[in-house]
Amino acid sequence: MRKLLSFLFLLPFMVQGQPPPGYYDPAQGLTSEALRIALHDIIDGHQVLANSSLWSAYGQTDRKPNNTVWDIYSDVPDGTPPYEFTFVTDQCGNYSGEGDCFNREHTFPQSWFNGAPPMDTDLFHLYPTDAWVNQRRANWPYGEVGSPTWTSQNGSKLGPCNYPGCSGTVFEPIGAYKGDLARGYFYLLTRYYGITGTWPSPMLMDGEFLPWAETMLLDWHAQDPVSDKEVARNNIIFTNYQGNRNPYIDHPEWVERIWGPTASVPEHVSASFIVRTLADGIEIDRTTIGSASLQLFDARGALLATKTFSGSSVSVPLQLTNGAYVVVLDEAGSRQVQRFVR
Repeated sequence: MRKLLSFLFLLPFMVQGQPPPGYYDPAQGLTSEALRIALHDIIDGHQVLANSSLWSAYGQTDRKPNNTVWDIYSDVPDGTPPYEFTFVTDQCGNYSGEGDCFNREHTFPQSWFNGAPPMDTDLFHLYPTDAWVNQRRANWPYGEVGSPTWTSQNGSKLGPCNYPGCSGTVFEPIGAYKGDLARGYFYLLTRYYGITGTWPSPMLMDGEFLPWAETMLLDWHAQDPVSDKEVARNNIIFTNYQGNRNPYIDHPEWVERIWGPTASVPEHVSASFIVRTLADGIEIDRTTIGSASLQLFDARGALLATKTFSGSSVSVPLQLTNGAYVVVLDEAGSRQVQRFVR
């Protein structure tokens, strides 16, 4: 059963994983491109796995509590999956339909990086999945589907994309694993920073996310927070296999610092104000009482509300859906930023 860990993008940040002391020291206090470059230097040069070793690795990285394969294309969180695979005995082989066997899914297809190492065996975007569903997904990009042409038994969908700015055929996994996949994509554009410019991916242009893809992945990251499964997987990959980590599992707030709407806004790291979510908006409490102006953005960078106020507390009435938000507070010549998830 998948347990989601709720988290707030507030300071001080709570680390979700277990990196060794000092692992992320070179990245502290950075934002935007400087942060991504620092993270690249930290996670670069990992131990490269042989393709054949992925089968045994999955036995540790993707094992359910009941010892079956944790297949994101067939799992039903908090429910009963239509089928489950057993390690070794259900490894493909031939198959002719769903539930026959599992194989190795490159969630970022091999053709998008020309099948080159070390991307081809990087566990942070490789998962064991139902071979038939994997085949139906093929090399289609991830997206959101309104009218599916095909639906798997766990609800994954193939069909025309209806996400704003996206067109053509896409594959949509179930919501419980969208954040996992998004954080894997953010990892790839960090670990392989500097070489992605030649990758022929339909979700990239000149090595960076297309606007619709970036916005959608930010949405998925916010809507499906880091889970216990991801934390355990991150730790196992680091300790037993590659010797590097996915920083966006350890520090989910860094996604917004690099790709979010205020990534280039200078931040003053301070606990001088906090954000509380209410049933009908948000409330700001701060340690100062002078005149201040507040701006509230969603994960796409859309400005949702502005307010000028004095005093130590202010409420902003607004109906907010679940997702990531950013508060920018300007006061007395200084600017501070807080991120939170509703």
